Amino acid sequence: MGLKPRIDRTPSRLRRVIGGFTLIEVLVALVIVAVTLGAGAKAAGALLNNAQRLTEVSEAQWCADNELTGLKLAHIYPNVGEATFSCEQLGRTYLGTFRVSPTPNPSFRRIDTLMTNGSGEPVLTLSTILPRY
Repeated sequence: MGLKPRIDRTPSRLRRVIGGFTLIEVLVALVIVAVTLGAGAKAAGALLNNAQRLTEVSEAQWCADNELTGLKLAHIYPNVGEATFSCEQLGRTYLGTFRVSPTPNPSFRRIDTLMTNGSGEPVLTLSTILPRY
């Protein structure tokens, strides 16, 4: 008994797929992975910047709130004009400027508190109205 020759009935198209991926398919897959990783890295960087900005704004707001509360508790009716102060929160120094302006009612003053970080970049503006005591 002799061995019968085996007849390959697999279509030629299927034989090529079984053999593996082509170079173009691999390159397309690599491009897709690279674009996805690049987008992920950019999104992670944006999240980090937003978290740092939120921390800076929160600290500057604490400084401004503390100074304005001090004015309220001391029953100080400030003169119209500007005054500066500095504040330290969690190891960072912030510089603030009070801009006091009159209101239509002479018994009240508007105070705009402008907060900047240590390098002079504006961080926050907080406004309030103080009454005459």
